[in-house]
Amino acid sequence: MANERDYYEVLGVQKGASEDEIKKAFKKLARKYHPDLHPDDKQAEEKFKEVNKAYEILSDPDKRQKYDQFGHAGVDPNYGGGPFQGGYSGGFGGFDFDDISDLFGGIFGGGRSSRKSNANAPRRGQDITANANISFMEACEGRKFDVKVTRMEKCPDCHGTGAADGSAPTTCPDCHGMGQVKVTQRTAFGMISSAKTCPKCGGRGTINSNPCKKCGGTSRVRVNKTITIDIPAGIDDGQMMRVGGAGDAGLNGGPSGDLNVIISVRPHPFFSRNAFDVHCEIPITYTQAVLGDEITVPTIDGNVKYTVPEGTQTGTVFRLKGKGIKKLRRSDRGDQYVRVNIEVPKNLTKKQKELLTEYAKSMDESTDVDHYQKRKSFFDNLKDFFNK
Repeated sequence: MANERDYYEVLGVQKGASEDEIKKAFKKLARKYHPDLHPDDKQAEEKFKEVNKAYEILSDPDKRQKYDQFGHAGVDPNYGGGPFQGGYSGGFGGFDFDDISDLFGGIFGGGRSSRKSNANAPRRGQDITANANISFMEACEGRKFDVKVTRMEKCPDCHGTGAADGSAPTTCPDCHGMGQVKVTQRTAFGMISSAKTCPKCGGRGTINSNPCKKCGGTSRVRVNKTITIDIPAGIDDGQMMRVGGAGDAGLNGGPSGDLNVIISVRPHPFFSRNAFDVHCEIPITYTQAVLGDEITVPTIDGNVKYTVPEGTQTGTVFRLKGKGIKKLRRSDRGDQYVRVNIEVPKNLTKKQKELLTEYAKSMDESTDVDHYQKRKSFFDNLKDFFNK
């Protein structure tokens, strides 16, 4: 844990990065190292976990603030080797993180003592993060999705007490259940009284002389779980779904954390998306563009017929109203935009070439303005340019 990389370094962003920059960096790296793309690659799996953990901290304003102030020690109570753990190289030898906080709290007011006055108060469980990789059509239509997570749950053997069956924790005789004891130490500021974590009970406020064998007295166990979520129609790539109460179980009767599911949408072969509008390109023949024709257009609901008017130019975009993606938590939908590209035929037969030559001759007998307005405009502008 002591060698854990800086979370900003993991995501490749600066410390002052915006929420949007952090989100974009996470999406890019999560796709790069996703286990589905690297089966049986342990290194990619570890990278994926590292990226998820960094995003879990930096995407939460409260956790990010603590991390910016105290580093890993501010967001992980099990983190060791930080500047305030195991001694300090300055003039406060022997102080741990609680000592420093309480010391300055005693001088300037505040501190952590009041916050930790009740070691057995209910504490909310941590949020956890998972990923759901779905197809473009599944994002359009919505679906149920099974998410595999690892989370802390209340120990089934001791029912969250931490004590073996038939016994119960007792109040710590040193701190009398407060989780802290007062100590007086000589510092550069003189003799200072401060509160520090009770060494006898480790800050729990209770002594468990007969701990539960399954959880080791911690009251919780780590389990693998499959949670079914309802992904709504219209969800987009990179959006997050929050499943309340599906995170780590709380302590001392506190509520469970949440499960945050990051949605990754796989690209479609010919559909693309802009908000709730769908875009696609369709090739048409030269004859269809000149004479007009009824063509088949694919949509996310199936094929529809559309009449291309005669004289259609390549790159023309048609709009199919209401054929886009359903808007989240609304009944209306976006539109579909169809761009047509005229395909020039290849490998013509001798007869076909002769017919095209006759066609070209017939066009030469007419004025450009009748049939090729863009062509005439181009050469008129070119002539004016050189005359100047």
